Amino acid sequence: MSVSTVKEVTKGFWEKNPVLVLALGLCPSLAVTTSVRNALGMGVSTIFVLTLSNVIIALIKGIVPSQIRIPCYIIVIATLVTIVDLVLAAYFPDISKAIGLFIKLIVVNCIILGRAEAFAAKNTAWRSLLDGIGMGIGFMIALVLIAAVREVLGANKLFGFTVFPGWRPIAVMVLAPGAFLTLGFLLGAKNLRMRT
Repeated sequence: MSVSTVKEVTKGFWEKNPVLVLALGLCPSLAVTTSVRNALGMGVSTIFVLTLSNVIIALIKGIVPSQIRIPCYIIVIATLVTIVDLVLAAYFPDISKAIGLFIKLIVVNCIILGRAEAFAAKNTAWRSLLDGIGMGIGFMIALVLIAAVREVLGANKLFGFTVFPGWRPIAVMVLAPGAFLTLGFLLGAKNLRMRT
């Protein structure tokens, strides 16, 4: 694997993380991160949609007229989201019930459409594949970080297991304000880390 290939995949992990740097996809980042399990479900779903939509858009960019490119991109993305939604409902009903609404909203997630417009429409299918995988993993990393903090502090559990026996959870952390607080602290930590 060449250095440029590795760099293309890993740029989304930290340097251009969709949530922690570009501040994209904040709605699902805040809504589904009440548990790490939900975050992983959303993360894997987003990786699938982002990667395949990037590749398909890179392949069809030359035949789609520029006046209708966005509707065409949305049709591609919506088709992939429908596949993910049906697979989750059939094989992972608990996750589908917990995050089903937000799976449907992947269609209009600014990460997906933003990468389609800013990257896949201007690059090869191979580079778009790498970008989709990297940005998707970066999105999932951010979701899991937020969810782990919220689940541990708000429920004193991680994957259903008690983390600190006898410790009282901070209930606000599993509510909407807890999502904003966690995201704010993570963004602050990321900015401090980038300065040093």
